Amino acid sequence: MTSFDLLNSTRKNKLDTMAMEIWKQPEIANWSQLLLDSYYRFFDRQLVEREGDLETQAKALFLSNFVVVSHGREENPILNYGNQVALNLWEMDWHDFTRTPSRQTAEPVAQEERQEMLARASNQGFITNYQGVRISSTGKRFLIKEGTIWNLRQPDGSICGQAATFSNWVFLDDRLTTKSGN
Repeated sequence: MTSFDLLNSTRKNKLDTMAMEIWKQPEIANWSQLLLDSYYRFFDRQLVEREGDLETQAKALFLSNFVVVSHGREENPILNYGNQVALNLWEMDWHDFTRTPSRQTAEPVAQEERQEMLARASNQGFITNYQGVRISSTGKRFLIKEGTIWNLRQPDGSICGQAATFSNWVFLDDRLTTKSGN
């Protein structure tokens, strides 16, 4: 996939998603707040500008120009959030993405390394400058660069999942670099 193809895919998927307006769903708007609040607690800065009501902030996160993904705390965690850039990168729609075991975003040979990284993030609360290979639903491989992973915490402090964000990746199949500003 070239940068041009990803851009066109992004435009098409944005139109599809805008028609569904996922961020308007109360559970998505509330989860978006949890993502934003948890990020702020760890890094003392905002992931996106926090203007307007919950729905406006959820929309800003969903349509941001960098990847944001998360999963819960199940034994085999399932992805429960992916913004539009993530959906495009993994080549999935919301329905399929939010039914995908998180481990399946990595190739089988990289799943152990991924699990060790998640455990380290869980113990420390977060990690920065993460780098790892991931795979889209159609088998396209890409290297995440400078990723950040953090624990998601409820207002009472209990951990309810993990999230990740990154704006730099390299497609390994065709060596094209895609960079989105954060």
